[in-house]
Order: sequence, then structure tokens, then C-alpha cells
Amino acid sequence: MRRFATWTTGHRKTVIFGWIAALVIIGMIAGGAGADYSEEFKLPSSDSTEAYELLENNFPQQSGGTATIVFRADEGVKSPPVQKKMEGVFKAVEGEPHVSEVASPYGDGGGAAAISADGKIAYATIQYDVQGNKLNKSSTERIIKTAQGASGNGLDVQLGGQPVEEAKEESGDSSFAIGLLAAIIILLIAFGSVVAMGLPIITALFSLGVGLSLVTLGTWVFKTANFAPFLAAMIGLGVGIDYALFIVTRFRNNLDEGFEPRQAAINAVDTAGRAVLFAGTTVIIALMGMFLLNITFLYGVAVAAALAVLLTMIGALTLLPALLAWVGHRVNKWKIPGLAGGQNTMREDTKWYAWSRAIQKRPWTAAILSGGLLLLLCVPVLTLRLGVNDAGTNPKGQTTREAYDLLAEGFGPGFNGPLTMVAKLPEKGQGAGIEDLCSALEKEEGIASVTAVTFNEAKTVGLCQAYPTTSPQSADTTKTLDHIRSNLIPPIEAKTGAVLHVGGITAVFEDFGDAISEKLPLFIGVVILLSAILLMAVFRSVLVPLKAILMNLLSIGAAFGIVTAVFQHGWGASIIGVDQTGPIIAFFPIFLFAIVFGLSMDYEVFLMSRIHEEWERDKDATEAVTRGLALTGRVITAAAAIMITVFASFMLGEERIVKLFGLGLASAVLVDALIIRSVLVPAIMQLFGKAAWWMPEWLSKILPNLAVEPHEPHPDGTAEPAVATETE
Repeated sequence: MRRFATWTTGHRKTVIFGWIAALVIIGMIAGGAGADYSEEFKLPSSDSTEAYELLENNFPQQSGGTATIVFRADEGVKSPPVQKKMEGVFKAVEGEPHVSEVASPYGDGGGAAAISADGKIAYATIQYDVQGNKLNKSSTERIIKTAQGASGNGLDVQLGGQPVEEAKEESGDSSFAIGLLAAIIILLIAFGSVVAMGLPIITALFSLGVGLSLVTLGTWVFKTANFAPFLAAMIGLGVGIDYALFIVTRFRNNLDEGFEPRQAAINAVDTAGRAVLFAGTTVIIALMGMFLLNITFLYGVAVAAALAVLLTMIGALTLLPALLAWVGHRVNKWKIPGLAGGQNTMREDTKWYAWSRAIQKRPWTAAILSGGLLLLLCVPVLTLRLGVNDAGTNPKGQTTREAYDLLAEGFGPGFNGPLTMVAKLPEKGQGAGIEDLCSALEKEEGIASVTAVTFNEAKTVGLCQAYPTTSPQSADTTKTLDHIRSNLIPPIEAKTGAVLHVGGITAVFEDFGDAISEKLPLFIGVVILLSAILLMAVFRSVLVPLKAILMNLLSIGAAFGIVTAVFQHGWGASIIGVDQTGPIIAFFPIFLFAIVFGLSMDYEVFLMSRIHEEWERDKDATEAVTRGLALTGRVITAAAAIMITVFASFMLGEERIVKLFGLGLASAVLVDALIIRSVLVPAIMQLFGKAAWWMPEWLSKILPNLAVEPHEPHPDGTAEPAVATETE
């Protein structure tokens, strides 16, 4: 690291202008190429995927995207004024690009089925000839404007469907700006200097700019969900500022100790930079571990988040030291009156030193109370239910949510999540299998209605739609789906020879959850094993890695518990603007585990590297824990405060998935910094004593020595100064 930092600081103009060129060039390429986001939840070798592929190959007229125009009329949808107005809307919509048909409720051939029993609610289906993510957003916005322009005088028009969802999505710019502003304020308090504050911000923004441009280009390589940039920006901003914070803090301490600016920057990278490299690598490993799940939908989001972390880590190790060497002693310029942040804290008269001593006096009490609180926060996880998040969980007032509620009111709660029965017939025209299944469904208690069976032109595939009596988010709908697959379909397949599948959004998310649950142990096992090996190689200990993994799992469990309590049970949901409770979207746990496990390792490395350094110096386990916490407490708290505010700012948006990640990540970091690193870890390390640093000789021989602390001497032959990745 020292040689690397020496080159970086010695060629600072090359590094700085290289980053500027990368930001401009890659940004221009990404802007020209645009993004190609995908919302497909297809899974390999799943029942719902088989149903989707049969529909796609045999019912091409239904393979494109669809949207819905839903309207309510106080005087009835069939009143002449209402009918005339809505038929005018349908005609205008039919003229938009890629609209192949608008199925009007006033048309022949089953149009009456699209009008509610009381005659006040109706819907028209817009059929496109391409998938929703391929549509021009401006065209969809014109359709929304045209349809909603008919509202008034007792007529309410709303729209739903994937194309409308995508057109109405928020950009997230305001949430990002709020998070950035909060980070600036915290950095000002921590450093007390405008220049010192600005360096982490500049580094993070440059890194994130390049990273998000690469994410945009990556959408053409991997199928990437459209919330990936939100997630990448959220994580990249948080870790980017944090990594820079640790290096700038170490740089200022080096200046206080008498180093020249360039040497101070080199030493900062060679000390704090090593911890940043290790921590960032751990986050990336955890994210890329999602490739083990073999679920293509996850790849794009995993790559997006990993790219954001990778670029911010590289920026902290290259751009930042170049800027530090250039700024030099001016890093403390433009101080804020009354803020003395960032003073050298290699002293023992601090509040963190006193806190550390207090924990060590009663380690059992501290461990039991903090551990008990964490377990209490984990309790709601026992009721965690994975399922569908659709327009029904959107905020009230959004047109997609209003359309959803109107359809549920007019046609039943299960109308928004039909189960699609698809059959591959044994022989051409032999439709007994699908006919028997649909007839049986009409008698099922959990099914409200079933459409007539239709066949493709070749008479080789048949289908019907079954509408549950309960909403897509209901656990009863999942039970109905399981009953159909387990009890109804097998005997009909055996009797008729037809191959039957169940598709639809509920089926897709059910299969998604099953696929994740099946492969989750492998994913968790590999991530934990790799992390344990890395920690053993770094800290030359067996108990420290085991303790770290346990602490990380507690942090993840607490975050899951808080998310479940808020979004599923509604405890405090109104505080963050969640007005509809429901199951947790199926892929959320895997992402939260990967991200939180990686982020928790950040603080583990920063704290334990300092404790390990103190242990290596004096071989006094108690003093090592005391000084380790005393010398890292303030900066870890500041770093955590930045992450918490950045993540929490994303809860201000309206998208449920972004709120989920915002709350999950913010609560995980809060728990990790406030309870685990400040109380539980020092208490456990005190209880471990010298045994914490035990490792069998045979294991020590086979593991590489990946020290976070540098061993290279200074060019003048003097010993390396004490390694502190943090200050008070």
C-alpha cells in the first residue's frame, strides 16, 4: 500500500485529471446509450416460468405489456355522457405508438364482464405489442394525461399496469440531495473545517458519478431492476463518504504528529487505507455472492451495488490521497467557530475512554443487556412473510394505487392478482386437462370466479384465469395457490396427460421466494466462510472472526425484525409514510443480508484493527480493548451517523422498495454502531481476555498473513508510527 500511495501522491495531477476524464467520458457514453431496465421476475425451472413461456410462445397477442384504464361514474358507466367521453379516450389512446388494442368495456364479446355489478366501475385494457420496459415514457405520460383529463363531474379515471408504474416512478434526486446535505452537516461537525468536509464529499461524488454511469451501461449486459440506481446511490454515497472520512481523519492526525503533507497522505493510505481496502472487498464479496443463487434477476442489482462500492473504494485510495497531498495543511482551512472536530485524540482523558472503562468493569452486565436487546429486536423475524408487493402497496393518491383500489372495490380483492392456468395439451385439440382444472376451480372456496377456457390457434395450449377471493398480499391467496398445485393439478395431469402450470404475479413471487429459500443456506455459508477466513488471516485469531460473524448476524436479525415490525405489522409505519402493510417483497432479505453483512464488517475491521494493534504492541488484552474503543469511538460514531442519515433520507421517497432498503440499512447501521461496536464487542473482548488472540499453530502456518497494520519502515529507517485508522 505504501508504494501504491507513493505513486498516487507523486502523480497527483495524473490521478485527479484521470478521474475528471473518466467522469466525463464514461458519463457521456452512458448518457448516449441510456439504460435498459428490466422488471421480469422469470426464474429458471419454475412453474410460473413454464406458464409464462407457454403464453409467450403460443399467445403472441398477449406477450406484450398491458395497462388498465379504470373509471368510476356516479351516474353509472353506461350513461350516454360517460360512455361518449370514455370512448373518445379509448380512441385517442389507440393512436399511441405500440398500442395494438384497447379492449373497451362497451364492446361486444364479453365487454360486460369489465363492468362491475353495480354498474359504477369499469375498466378498459390497453394491449401493447412490446413489453412495458420497452415503451417510450413520454407516450405513456400522454396516455395518462389523456385518460385523467376526462375526470370531473362525477367521473374518476385512474390508470394501472407496469407501463404506468414505470412512467410515474420518482427519480430519487430529492432523497439523494437530502442525504448528501445531512452528510455535509455531520462532516462539518466532525472536522470543524469546510475544506476537510469537502474532500470526502468531492471524492464520493466523483466515484459515485463514474460508478452510476457504469451501472447504466451494465443494464445492457445484465437484466437490471429499475430500483438498482437507488440502491447503488444509497450504498455508494454512504460507504464512499465513510471511507474518505477514515482516511482524512488519519491524514489530519499525521499532520498533527509532524509529518509533511505528502508523507501524511502516504501514511494515511498505508494505515486507514488498508482497512478501507479490506472492508470494501468484504462488501463486494458479500454482494457478488448473490451469483451463487443462480437467479438472473439478482445479478444486475448485485453488480450495480458492487460497482458503487468498488468505485468509491478506489476513489478513496487514489483520488483522495492525491487531493490530500495537494491541499496539505490547508485541510484545516475555513474552520467553523465553536467546532474543534478532528483534534488528535491519542490521549486518555476522553469520554470514549471513560465509557470503555465503564463497560470493562461490568462486562457480563453489558453483554447480557445489549445482547438481550438485540434478541428482542430480532423477535418479529419469526413472523416474517415473503410475498407480493404490487400497486396495492403504493402510496395512496398515486394513480396506480387508486386504480388498484377501484378494481378491488368493483370486482373483488383478488381481481388484481389472477392465477393463470396454462396447459400444454397431450395432443392437438385434447383440452380435457385444462377444462377439468378450470371446472374444479369454480367449486373451490378460495376462488371467486374463473374465465372461460381459450386455446391458441394450433389447439396445443389452453388457458383460463382464476380470480381468488383474497388479495395478492393475503396469506390465504398463497394457501390457495399451494392447494391448486399440490392437490388439484397432480390427479388431473395423471388422468388426462396434460402438463399444467400456474402463472401470474402471485405465483411468480411464490416461486421466487422458494428459489431464494432453497439456495439461501449456500449463499450465507459461502459469505460467512470467506469472511471468517479473511478475518483469521488478518487478526491471527479464531475467536475474533467467530465473534464478528455472530455480531453481524445479530445486526442483520435486528434489521429484519425492525423492517418486519414496520412494513408487515404496521408498528410506526405512518411515521415513514407507509399506509399499507403487507408481506416483505421476496428478494429483499437476500439483498439486506448481503449489504448489511458487508457494511457491518466495515466497523468490525476499523474497531478490531485498532484493538489488534494495541494488543500487538503491549500484549495487554484489557488495555487493548480500552484504547481501541477510546481511539475509534468518535470516528465510528460520525461514520455511522453519516450512513444512517444517508440511508434514512431514502425513506422520504414514495417507492416502497426504496423505503424498505432505507429503513433496513439505517436501522442495521444504527444497531451496529450504537449497541454492537460500542457495548457488546468491547464487553465480549474483555471477557475473552488473552484467549481472543489465540490461534492453533497449524492454522497459523496455512493462512496467509494479511495484516491491516503496515510493517514497512519509513524511508529514513525509523519504525512506522502507531497505526490508527480512526481518532476519537
